[in-house]
Amino acid sequence: MLDLVIVGAGAAGIGAARAAREVGLSFELVEASHRVGGRAYTETLGPGWAFDLGCHWLHSASINPLRAQADRLGMRYRENVRRRVLQLGTRWASPEEIADYEQFWEDAHAAMNAAVREGRDVAVAEVVPRDSRWTDLHDYWTSLLTSADADQVSIADLVCYRDTEENWPLEAGYGTLVARLAEGLPVRLNSAVERIRWDGGGVRVETVRGDLEARAVLVTVSTGVLAAGDIRFVPSLPDWKQAAVTALALGVHNRIALVLEGNPFGDEHPYSVTWAHVGETPMNFILRPFGHDYVVASTGGRFAAWLERAGVEASVDLARTRLRDLFGADVARRVVGHKVTAWATDPWVRGAYSAAAPGGFGQREVLGRPLDDRLFFAGEAVSPDAFATCHGAFQSGLDAVARIAEVVRTG
Repeated sequence: MLDLVIVGAGAAGIGAARAAREVGLSFELVEASHRVGGRAYTETLGPGWAFDLGCHWLHSASINPLRAQADRLGMRYRENVRRRVLQLGTRWASPEEIADYEQFWEDAHAAMNAAVREGRDVAVAEVVPRDSRWTDLHDYWTSLLTSADADQVSIADLVCYRDTEENWPLEAGYGTLVARLAEGLPVRLNSAVERIRWDGGGVRVETVRGDLEARAVLVTVSTGVLAAGDIRFVPSLPDWKQAAVTALALGVHNRIALVLEGNPFGDEHPYSVTWAHVGETPMNFILRPFGHDYVVASTGGRFAAWLERAGVEASVDLARTRLRDLFGADVARRVVGHKVTAWATDPWVRGAYSAAAPGGFGQREVLGRPLDDRLFFAGEAVSPDAFATCHGAFQSGLDAVARIAEVVRTG
């Protein structure tokens, strides 16, 4: 009889396992995939060229608990990114247009805060003006920040996000950091959980590689996995818990990396370039991260889901076309390789990160609420102010184990 079984070895599960080891709980960490990290996953595109398929910035870095872990491990990050530019159709936006666009963002955020103070929990699209020249661009960034579209996102939830506007990329990759934090932990890989029985005195976790019994279980899998019914609970989760899962559905955010032959941009190129054209979905590119010869385009929301279904080649073709629109045919011809993410079809995740539906404010607390002091929940979806982030997931694992330790010791 273990004290705890932790289901899922993503950032939340790894944080929980580290905390459980620290406080002396007996535990097992089980993971359905062949690797740890979940949505934090780094691959390489060339010698020393880290590409994060999922989490890729230390968001709100000054208050991010994983920044201290990166420092401890000697992992470098870039604190100040270089300039960002915007192309409108076939021309670069003027400084005055950039200032107008930034003012639109400030006004939109103020409008959302005002609506929340009035007690309204509606979609972003109901508050942000629909007739501005900047509406499509705002909608695009909303889809990247939340993985859902502006008509699918609760303003009351969104304004709770704690943002210090410090988004710092890790040179070796965020996924690399999370994987290193799992080193030395007792992880059972390729051990998908089929059933969790909490109808007896303890909890029985049935996996494809055998069963485990414990006093408590911490479920850290995504709401996509929970909504799909990939894990059967006996007895079933109560209706109010299922409603929280539904209200915090995963959206889609994918990344398209294009490997280039050489550096066609020169030494003083901007860090970020966004292509925007009336009637077309915008696309942002990060140019040559840490000086490596590749670019990364991002898609979000329904458009990302559609493009993922269209396939890898469709994604690459579109990103190459937008790169040509921005910099010309010569740059587009330099594309010699690619890597494209597909989070919606990843069987162990089923999406990017959680977006609270309009009217769904407060469901994160409901999702995180324990059942019978035996069934606990963690992950980015339960974080009240750092949802959709790696550090929000990690911190939720630490917080859950603090509660579980009290229950185990008093029980």
